[in-house]
Amino acid sequence: MVKAVFIRIYYESKEKLIPKSIELPNINIEDILNVIDSEIDSGKLPDVKSLISVKSRTPIKVTTIKGVRPECYPFIVADLETILVNNVHVPYAAGYLVVKSSDDLTSKPSIHTFFSEDHIPFYHTFEERSERILHDFFYNLEVSVLNIYSTSLRTIYFHNFSRFDGIIILRYFADRHKYKIRTLFRNHKLYELKIYLGDKLLFRFRDSCTLLPSSLATLGKTLCPELGSKGSIPHEDLKVSNLQVSREELINYLRQDILLLGGVMLKAQEVNWSKYHIDIEEVMTLSSLSLKIFRMHYLDDKTFPIHIPTQNQDTFIRRAYYGGHVDVYKPYGENLYYYDVNSLYPYIMKSYPMPCGVPVWRNNLESVELDSLFGFIEAYVVCPTNISRPFLHYKDQYGTLIFPTGKFIGVFYSEELKFARDLGYEIIPLRVYLFEKKSSPFESFISHLYESRLDAKKRGDEAMTFIYKILMNSLYGRFGMNPESTVTENCDQKRYEELMKKDIFQSAEKLTDHYYIVNYITNFCGSDDDWKPPRMSDVQLSAAITACARIHMYPHISRPDCYYTDTDSIVLGSPLPEDQISSSELGKFKLEHQVNRGIFLEPKSCMLEIEDERHIIKHKGPAKDLVTSEWFVRQLADLSQTENIPTDANFRIDWKRLQIVKKELILNLGLPRSTKRENIYDSNNVWIDTRPKEVIDLGTKDATTIFKYELLRNNDESVSKATIDEGQETLQPTLYNTKPKKAKKAKSKRLPKDHDNSSSHKPDE
Repeated sequence: MVKAVFIRIYYESKEKLIPKSIELPNINIEDILNVIDSEIDSGKLPDVKSLISVKSRTPIKVTTIKGVRPECYPFIVADLETILVNNVHVPYAAGYLVVKSSDDLTSKPSIHTFFSEDHIPFYHTFEERSERILHDFFYNLEVSVLNIYSTSLRTIYFHNFSRFDGIIILRYFADRHKYKIRTLFRNHKLYELKIYLGDKLLFRFRDSCTLLPSSLATLGKTLCPELGSKGSIPHEDLKVSNLQVSREELINYLRQDILLLGGVMLKAQEVNWSKYHIDIEEVMTLSSLSLKIFRMHYLDDKTFPIHIPTQNQDTFIRRAYYGGHVDVYKPYGENLYYYDVNSLYPYIMKSYPMPCGVPVWRNNLESVELDSLFGFIEAYVVCPTNISRPFLHYKDQYGTLIFPTGKFIGVFYSEELKFARDLGYEIIPLRVYLFEKKSSPFESFISHLYESRLDAKKRGDEAMTFIYKILMNSLYGRFGMNPESTVTENCDQKRYEELMKKDIFQSAEKLTDHYYIVNYITNFCGSDDDWKPPRMSDVQLSAAITACARIHMYPHISRPDCYYTDTDSIVLGSPLPEDQISSSELGKFKLEHQVNRGIFLEPKSCMLEIEDERHIIKHKGPAKDLVTSEWFVRQLADLSQTENIPTDANFRIDWKRLQIVKKELILNLGLPRSTKRENIYDSNNVWIDTRPKEVIDLGTKDATTIFKYELLRNNDESVSKATIDEGQETLQPTLYNTKPKKAKKAKSKRLPKDHDNSSSHKPDE
């Protein structure tokens, strides 16, 4: 039985919309019943009290924008220094510096510092002294600084705030009930922490690493060498007992870190303001800064409208969005050549057409030619076994991206499928989101930044060379941000209980009597929450860019003498032709190293012995700092060997207590067998080569289409539809010999330790 009827009314124009109230049209209930073919409870529609126009949070396309600030805002840079007490990092010093756009930081600026051991006469324990300097630090910020600068000074930067300082600061304010705190967490990374007194925003803490992703030592050397280099102190030797005698050294170290951070951020602010009239204080991440520059100065949204996908569109297209091709082909080689592409993704963004406009859905593509399609296609593909370096990707049941032979269904960019067809793949399109094909909207953006970077390089201007490079490489990823992410929210008990009842809830910890910290999934597939993707999320652009990058790399990856590839780099047994090499031309290769000896154990794990017996070692995972060139040699000789190595993780986050702790770990230093390709061994059982895996995964939705295709590709074109329908039942069990896809593991709802289990809200059984 129908309990209610909702009527949505559309207006031809904004002028015809009455914002406060509107009378319902004369609607006949019988007409409604005829349409819905059901019974309705009650013969009256409810009264409509008001209809108010609310602007949607999510825009429908990316638009051009204009700058609004008349000048750059001042900001604050700050730092905390800690010491280990019972394996927990506890602050012993803090400091800050106010930075204005007109400041000359070479002339000894006023840096305010707070040192725990200055309070020894008044507090007997180190924990009390640490608490006191944090109180003085934040009180000084609140009273002495923010009241002077009014609303123009609100942002405080820490370097590595997200994974270190921010956790300590969040813990501090969670215990102060007079403040309200609001956090912006995504995937366990703290992007911003806002502190309110009542409804008044006091300050917001941000991470300078999200704008300038590099170490402070490197940034200082690159952007403001005139301020000196980053200092060093023997952190491992510091104890509470020797803090006082090291006071001068420790305070000078803190001051230099703050000075360098101030110089780095000031330089970045000056450059972006002078070049683009954008204040970096307006944005939170490098990708959002790059997007703002693009929208203000380069985007023509009339010529190239960039549509923001709906949930259905995003979900479908995102199945085609993968990163670079990473594979091991040969495990060992000598006298090799290691090449990198000059700015691979920027080159693709400049040179290749891009999907434009509003996508159009089409189904039943059996009789449609592949060349007539441009967009993102779900297709049945067959890769012949004679292709030793397959091109199209497939995600296996473990979530690993592999490049197999065989038969499988997936969603691909249309240009990938056309390229694969020309390599010998057989392609059957099934359904598609069609786009308009247009010249790239990024052409002028990339051209100007790359030319500016080359000019800066010629002038020896390392600061500008660095800034142009990071801006140019950051834009594409912003469009591909995944709407589904883990959100960590600090909230009161009422909000906590609301979240805990929802399917999106993951876990919770009780911080204080007033605050809980709750993890949940936003835009979770299948949840009834509203679709709230990141603003300006346009996955079709990122998917097209990464797909075309794989096309660009494939002729070099497919060479028989390719030993290893990682997104934009290749290791070859013989040199590339001269016309493909340039140290400055966008999209061409540059020779990084001639390699005396190379060992390639698995994707993201390789060792290159280069000139002067130096080594380049790459190894993904927690053991990356423990592997050596000797370990690679031993591991290649015996792939099964493992060893347990004790090590310390000095900066682990304890989310239950919001602390940074030192934790002793035992790492299993071994080589998990790669599932991307199969190893080939010689007669002595020595690993010498690899071959692609074969996949048979034909889905479950397109049996008739695939069955008909399988008969036709075996030259049985006389088969009638009746024969197909009849024969399908006999063929289907073998045709659908599918590997099970890895399902998302349902996470049990973990509640705070002191949660009242007598409540109706209990963990899932």
